[in-house]
Amino acid sequence: MKQLIAGLTFAALTVSTAAQAQPNVEQLIKAAQKEGQVYSVGMPDGWANWKDTWADMASTYGVKHQDTDMSSAQEIAKFAAEKKNATADIGDVGFAFGRVAVKKGVTQPYKPTTWADIPDWAKDKDGHWMLAYTGTIAFIINKNLVKDAPKSWDDLVKGQYRVTVGDVGVAAQANNAVLAAAFAKGGNEQNIKPALQLFGDLAKQGRLSLNDPSIANLEKGEVEVGIMWDFNALNYRDQIDRSRFTVVIPSDGSVISGYTTIINKFAKNPNAAKLAREYILSDEGQINLARGYARPIRSSITLPDDVKAKLLPNEQYTNAKPISDFDRWEKTARKLPRQWQENVLIHMQ
Repeated sequence: MKQLIAGLTFAALTVSTAAQAQPNVEQLIKAAQKEGQVYSVGMPDGWANWKDTWADMASTYGVKHQDTDMSSAQEIAKFAAEKKNATADIGDVGFAFGRVAVKKGVTQPYKPTTWADIPDWAKDKDGHWMLAYTGTIAFIINKNLVKDAPKSWDDLVKGQYRVTVGDVGVAAQANNAVLAAAFAKGGNEQNIKPALQLFGDLAKQGRLSLNDPSIANLEKGEVEVGIMWDFNALNYRDQIDRSRFTVVIPSDGSVISGYTTIINKFAKNPNAAKLAREYILSDEGQINLARGYARPIRSSITLPDDVKAKLLPNEQYTNAKPISDFDRWEKTARKLPRQWQENVLIHMQ
């Protein structure tokens, strides 16, 4: 629906699409209101500002909400284990896990009325999954501790500060940090040798930290330069003290990933789940996510000035790109713990 003007209310969107060959949103709303509730997993109030979306669902449509927080893998396992005894209707999982969920046979498709606004790389052709927001690997820099802030991976190698990457081989954020470095240094989903070389050099210099770049460690001053998702970095920056930190997307390359809703094939409230997805991909839903520092997948959205000020400018993302070969990256990620040990940890001082 590229013709839709940003800023239209969701009610207006409903009227404009009701007579078209796309989903009949008016009927969907009635069916969702009859169900009256939606149970989610991995969509807690504090993550990506989900609380505003759930509040809107309740105030606008009378659909109540409850969430149980869990990881992407746990969500899919729950859908598969419970089957027709489902206690969850919708979940939010990492980019790669959308495909996993489809292979497991635990999802049902639904294409929202804003389907055309979602890039092809960010959606399943049948509508089983589609990214609602993206995350891009970024640097967060403590300006009180680092005088010459890095703008690229090359700068990182030449610096005099410690670099915190987290638990590579375990944490998705840390694994994607390795992939982002690989992209920047000429590697790809199958070839991460350039990234292992880079982090190995940092380890040899005694400048690599494997601590978690958490908000607590940032606030205590234990992180000089941290590598993490942009939405986490920006959120932490503002929660602690905006003046203390700089957040940048490395100019020589990074990786864009994101999160997608999956609707449980066995959902007890399938219409409420579909309406939730419809709202999440609407103008208002996308703005809600942006308020939580998550970058909306629909680039046509006009963000309010106060929301836009929370995010990084578009030009910083010029050399960031999505994963194009998930099968190869999945195989590489499985080997990463051993490769990290042999090429990086061996040099830790």
